[in-house]
Amino acid sequence: MVILGISAFYHDSAAAIIRDGDIVAAAQEERFTRKKHDASFPKKAVEFCLEQAGVSMEEVDNIVFFEKPFVKFERLMETYLAFAPRGYLSFKTAIPVWLKEKLFQKKMLTDLLAETAFGEKPSKDQKKLIKSKLLFSEHHLSHAASAFYPSPFDKAVVLTMDGVGEWASTSVSVGNGKDLQITKEIHFPHSLGLLYSAMTYYTGFKVNSGEYKIMGLAPYGEPKYADLIMDNLIDVKEDGSFRLNQDYFDYATGLTMTNKKFDELFGGPARTSETQITQREMDLAASVQVVTEEVVRRIVKNLKAEHPDIDNLCLAGGVALNCVANGKILKEGYFKNIWIQPAAGDAGGSLGAALAAYHLHHNMERRNTNQTDTMKGSYLGPVFDDNDIEKRLSEAGAKFTRLASEDEMIDETAKALADEKAIGWFQGRMEFGPRALGGRSILGDPRSPSMQKNLNLKVKYRESFRPFAPSVLRDDVSEWFDLNEDSPYMLLVAPVNDNKCTEMTEEQNKLFGIDKLNIPRSEIPAVTHVDYSARVQTVHKETNPKYHALISKFKDLTGCPVIVNTSFNVRGEPIVCTPEDAFRCFMGTEMDMLVVGNCVLKKEEQDPALAADYKDAFELD
Repeated sequence: MVILGISAFYHDSAAAIIRDGDIVAAAQEERFTRKKHDASFPKKAVEFCLEQAGVSMEEVDNIVFFEKPFVKFERLMETYLAFAPRGYLSFKTAIPVWLKEKLFQKKMLTDLLAETAFGEKPSKDQKKLIKSKLLFSEHHLSHAASAFYPSPFDKAVVLTMDGVGEWASTSVSVGNGKDLQITKEIHFPHSLGLLYSAMTYYTGFKVNSGEYKIMGLAPYGEPKYADLIMDNLIDVKEDGSFRLNQDYFDYATGLTMTNKKFDELFGGPARTSETQITQREMDLAASVQVVTEEVVRRIVKNLKAEHPDIDNLCLAGGVALNCVANGKILKEGYFKNIWIQPAAGDAGGSLGAALAAYHLHHNMERRNTNQTDTMKGSYLGPVFDDNDIEKRLSEAGAKFTRLASEDEMIDETAKALADEKAIGWFQGRMEFGPRALGGRSILGDPRSPSMQKNLNLKVKYRESFRPFAPSVLRDDVSEWFDLNEDSPYMLLVAPVNDNKCTEMTEEQNKLFGIDKLNIPRSEIPAVTHVDYSARVQTVHKETNPKYHALISKFKDLTGCPVIVNTSFNVRGEPIVCTPEDAFRCFMGTEMDMLVVGNCVLKKEEQDPALAADYKDAFELD
């Protein structure tokens, strides 16, 4: 049985395909269109999934959309009625779009899928065939399914937290074998995800993409506003249930996230994007992060009390990408085991929708997954062989050497890392989800005091405060970090071990926020955040043998089993998908070396004119 899952029309559209419950392929549309957070119908992602599975659309048993548009429209209408006459401008803007497109998504999906399968002018019978295959899941059920079914657990509590689905913003489910049932929900407009997004907006970052920046900025500040948030914005009960005070927000019916009363509470208007980040923004980030962690802690503590016989917790939804909160929940030890869907946001809803249809709609049993998860390391995207890579790079004008063996490629790359080179690493299948996990990564030496700042400013072209993640051999993780768990998807933050840290002096501690960035605070300063934490990725030989071999060779050369890993892209661009994307990014930045398959490219050997062209294309100067 082949099932295609689709998420679309909000942000991070994606497609995923499964065969007999096995995950075959999954990818976000942005990787193919090169439009970050692309929300359009995922035509190219669908085509990739079908090709990877070796099937046509006619051979697909079901096509499942990740949410129910009519229920979402019901929520929209009820919200406007509840707040009327407030929000008329937002209503006036939103309703025509719904009436023209979103309310009739079944027809729109049928037409778009038929065009993808049969060409620009599909017949009525072809559309009828597609329509007969179409199913609709629920938003939070899709999230929960994406977390439970690929997990290694036969039984688990599933916590889903995001902005909002149809109605739910927080939901609890219980999974047992093939069964998965939502047991309770918190509904819009009360949303932990939207509280975090409101602060993202207020501190001058973009909603639905800047939340990572808030999490990275938080350690530079003090949670001076946490009590103000708890006393005025959110009412949190001991069991973690909560309500938001809508007097301070505008997202339910307005055109912005916050309002004038919010501005008055925090002493001024929202920061304008691209202006100087001040200590105030750092303190606001620290405050909303602390509040988020406390709400999640209370929810998880209560869930364990309600389900004392269940040792396993699964997480999904956009809030589950808050790896700082995840690390603290793991440390609390309420549940023995935690598993987090690597594509926890809306993209992962495509996979969850397909899995929900297979196990719940078709009542199919799960496979035995008692040892490891079934995500295949989240390496579910396109792959290119060396002959194809060589052809594509040649056509792009690249100068490269194709090495004779993988061992030779590993040796040369490890030596370049040890020489503090910034390296583009393009190997195997592309990752599904927002994190680069050693398939489409930029790598560096974590021992270098200047690597973090240089990668941000000269390669990623983004804010210098953004932290980088360490990729560490699984067998060595507990020697370097206060963690002895699998963290293959870079979704847990843990402290660097004390014996690897360098204590800051009294004088250094007095430095202003980001000035602390330049102070080495451990043996691996490039991946040690200002609070001595790190977003850890454990690398496993079974899921990524090539990446494991590279880090092992780097360890042989340096004694350090850790390397810097950040996503292979620049600010404002999606992670690279093809060898051409990789070469373009390499030439448009100050990376020193690019390794694509067994092909090695050095910057000094490339045509300087191409570098100028690509920098112009990226608008980096």
